[in-house]
Amino acid sequence: MGSLRFANPTALASGVHGSSLSKVLQALKMGAGAAVTKSIGVVPREGYPDPTMVEVEGGMVNAAGLPNPGAAMFSEQLAEVEGKSLPIVVSVFGADEAEFTSAVRALDGNDFVAYELNLSCPHVSGVGIEVGHLPEEVSRVTKAVKAATGKPVFAKLSPNTERLVEVAQAAVDAGADGLTAINTVRSFPIDIVKGGPALSHGFGGLSGAAIRPIALRCVYELREQLGVPIVGCGGVGTWEDAVQFFLAGANMVQLGTSTIKRFDRFNDVNLGIISYMKRKGFAKLEDLVGRAHAR
Repeated sequence: MGSLRFANPTALASGVHGSSLSKVLQALKMGAGAAVTKSIGVVPREGYPDPTMVEVEGGMVNAAGLPNPGAAMFSEQLAEVEGKSLPIVVSVFGADEAEFTSAVRALDGNDFVAYELNLSCPHVSGVGIEVGHLPEEVSRVTKAVKAATGKPVFAKLSPNTERLVEVAQAAVDAGADGLTAINTVRSFPIDIVKGGPALSHGFGGLSGAAIRPIALRCVYELREQLGVPIVGCGGVGTWEDAVQFFLAGANMVQLGTSTIKRFDRFNDVNLGIISYMKRKGFAKLEDLVGRAHAR
């Protein structure tokens, strides 16, 4: 993954298991090659009241509201694992480049490997869609963060825009080391018993198997145009899902919603990938990445 090296190509996705580091560390113990934290902002945020998550056919819709302890407090938590050189990626969010860089400066002295810029939350006003759908805004944020850190920076992209490749190109041109595709799909589940929105916020983000074809399309389109590392995210729960993303052009995959019901999926996915590669005669993962384009 550019300058980064991981033991395997699976990672825990951001935002599924709360803002503490315990689940991040647990994922690494269970075989994940990397783990992404909950998105962290400059100041603490409580998020939305319950209900914040509802199960739907093929996945989950959530609108947690980006709850997090704030960059200063989370920096203290990160300091507790200082010196262990674990493959932790810290997700950060903000309303503009000033908020992103303030969060990065508060976190940057700790021992983690990269940042993931949450440019694409579909249910929080001012910090998600409003930032990640505008190439010029994405460019400003990415440039500012790159100037504030020496760590690699990955831009997490929204599927809720027809300007996906344009936004991605803006991030890359501004110095992003890689891309994560995709964040959740903007949704609106309805509870027929109470006759209204199923979530307290109303709008939420759909994740899980239902969005896999959308995520694959996004990865495929990005790989057609860009040569940077791509992390595939959206509906990965089995090795077969992961292989689809590699064929589409992803270099690594993140597991999120699928880990809610079963957290120890990472080793099974990795072993399945290895078995598939052996059957197909692939000596290394790079031989598999992007092969769908050759056809």
